[in-house]
Amino acid sequence: MRNFVTRRVSNAVGFLVCCVLMAFALYAQYVLLLDPCNMCSFQRFAFVALGIVFLAATFHNPNQIGARVYAVLLGVVALIGIGIASRHIWIQAQPPGSVPSCGAGLSYMFEIMPVFDVIKKVFLGSGECQHIDTLFGISWPWWTATAMTGLGAWGVVTNWRLRR
Repeated sequence: MRNFVTRRVSNAVGFLVCCVLMAFALYAQYVLLLDPCNMCSFQRFAFVALGIVFLAATFHNPNQIGARVYAVLLGVVALIGIGIASRHIWIQAQPPGSVPSCGAGLSYMFEIMPVFDVIKKVFLGSGECQHIDTLFGISWPWWTATAMTGLGAWGVVTNWRLRR
């Protein structure tokens, strides 16, 4: 009897989890009316990137060497997402008034500034990034860091150890 848990199935599960998390983020934005700050938007980009790598690994279904490349890619993307969430957590932990006031929206900044300047400005943080919304008493960036850690570990273990 063939083992049902393969790399392809595990990568598809990772992709579906990313889709569910993004769907919940959109639900929170458009139904619960929790507008994402710029750091939250970057965290969403990380989830989308992670989902794309999971999807590529699902359809490609590579041999052992290719699977290890996907494991590294998934680990790197997850670490970037964890880094963004960690920066957001740090900004939220600063005393009130120590973070600059609210800045321009992300789409407007992309219209008037070069990409790297936008990234630098977002990572410096602004007032809207310091606002704390919670789900079950835990802030959104903590949820993001937790989900990224789990998905990153899932992707690395799945693609490093499981068979095709």
